Amino acid sequence: MKSRNLTLPLFLLALSAVAFAQSDAQKSFDQMKVLAGNWQGPVTTEPKMAKMGNMTSTQVSLRVTSRGNAIVHEMYGEGKADDPTRYDHPVTMLYLDGDRLLLTHYCDAGNRPRMTAKPSSDGKKIEFDFLDVAGSTKYGHMDHAVFTVIDANHHTEDWTYMMPGDKPMHAHMDLVRK
Repeated sequence: MKSRNLTLPLFLLALSAVAFAQSDAQKSFDQMKVLAGNWQGPVTTEPKMAKMGNMTSTQVSLRVTSRGNAIVHEMYGEGKADDPTRYDHPVTMLYLDGDRLLLTHYCDAGNRPRMTAKPSSDGKKIEFDFLDVAGSTKYGHMDHAVFTVIDANHHTEDWTYMMPGDKPMHAHMDLVRK
């Protein structure tokens, strides 16, 4: 009889934990939606790459799509033609999957890493950790991303790319709304 009396409170406790996790993912997703718009700003890499060394500025477009169920993030070099067949033009999709916020990065390296979000305690930062990758990692893969909201017209993005041999390359973008 005692075990039955404990079953309901334990079930309710477990259910509330799941609801809390869902609300964290939803809050993070709603926070990302606020970034919808066009952005521009300087980009720096560490270590500096010859390929990115000439790109001192970038443009980012964030667009809410699919009736509010997904966010499209597109990145391209400022001053470059909008021609993804000639220039880097990675696309990232952000979406809710049950109780978690996922990011799928359609990389110019020909693969699709997925990352899962974890919100920060201050509510201004959303950090994405590597989950898995589809496609070849011969040329490396995106491994980590952090979006930090400064205010409605300013945010930063930090991306970590794992080069062949698991050597990390970090890119930092300081973006203002266009």
